Amino acid sequence: MEIEAGAVIEGRVTRIMDFGAFVELPNGESGLVHISQIAHEFVKNVRDHLGEGEVISVMVLGRDEKGRLDLSIKELTPAPVEPPRPKRLPKQAPEFENKLKSFLRGSGGGGFGAEKKRGGGGGKGGGKKKR
Repeated sequence: MEIEAGAVIEGRVTRIMDFGAFVELPNGESGLVHISQIAHEFVKNVRDHLGEGEVISVMVLGRDEKGRLDLSIKELTPAPVEPPRPKRLPKQAPEFENKLKSFLRGSGGGGFGAEKKRGGGGGKGGGKKKR
């Protein structure tokens, strides 16, 4: 029996590696479910999703250049629906930016650090204290 791409078959997980799991199919042939084909979300550890001896359904993706079967679990599960991303706020009009800069310049120096330029005070260095 020749296994074709797109076929859905049950098989038994025979070995788990860091990069995926080997699955033995009913005809005695083995294939690999690569870690990227286990789930739609990021899979850090294959053992979190599969165990040796577990019977799973897989889809045959095809054969690699050496004739080995490439299998997928992910193709048999629906993709998660992602929540809509919030809309980006439009950039402020250049007129607003210019008015803001003008206001900051006219208000005494424009923000943080303006106090350092004024005399007196508790900064480091410089001068003796009067008693």
